Amino acid sequence: MAINWFKYSSPSSFYPLAGKMIPVFMTLAIVLIMGGLYWGFFETPDVLSDQKQYYRIIYVHVASAWMAMWLYVVMVAWAVLGLIFNTRMSYMMASATAITGAIMTALSLWTGAFWGQTSWGTWWDWDPRMTSQLILLFLYIGYIALQSAIEDNRRSDRASAVLAMVGLAIVPVIYYSINCPDPNECASLHQESSLKRVESNILIAMLVVTAGFWMYCFAVILMRVRNIILLRESHTQWVERLEVKK
Repeated sequence: MAINWFKYSSPSSFYPLAGKMIPVFMTLAIVLIMGGLYWGFFETPDVLSDQKQYYRIIYVHVASAWMAMWLYVVMVAWAVLGLIFNTRMSYMMASATAITGAIMTALSLWTGAFWGQTSWGTWWDWDPRMTSQLILLFLYIGYIALQSAIEDNRRSDRASAVLAMVGLAIVPVIYYSINCPDPNECASLHQESSLKRVESNILIAMLVVTAGFWMYCFAVILMRVRNIILLRESHTQWVERLEVKK
């Protein structure tokens, strides 16, 4: 029997579905993150001897940096769907994604600062990679702040969607800053992409942790969107029936 996916564009239909998916994604997140970190910390060789043991921070730093970029793309995608089809759920998903994306961006900057202090002798350097990542964090914060500043949900959703679309230009800048074909053109303390530098054993552990971060982000975004649904739909009968059941 075919599934009518369009019905889940309704908050009342998506709310119970999200509740069923959260435990699945969270379980996968725990298994993948714990498994990947164990493999990365205890089963991978000390191949980057010049960087000692602190290179293992890449398992968290790289995963959070990737999530920061991709979640911004996901946020913009939901916002665009909201603008095109005027679907409330799309805006709610964009709003929930923004907070998780901001946390991932902050985590990448925080772990990067520890890496920089031990590797380069400085907590921060205004190189292209770090600066563009910081701008990404400001875009996330700007999106969240704009939504909070406008009381009317419809206006705040549309205004923040436009801001998110404009800010999308930073994502290719971030990618180019770490994958620049000409090192002299993008002079930076930050080394080239980890995908080009590590052996397959370390790469597998890093990708497993990244998959775990994806699952964690899915679970947390669904938790947040359920809260947003309850807040925005508090006047509806189906939410009142939920409260009666509780």
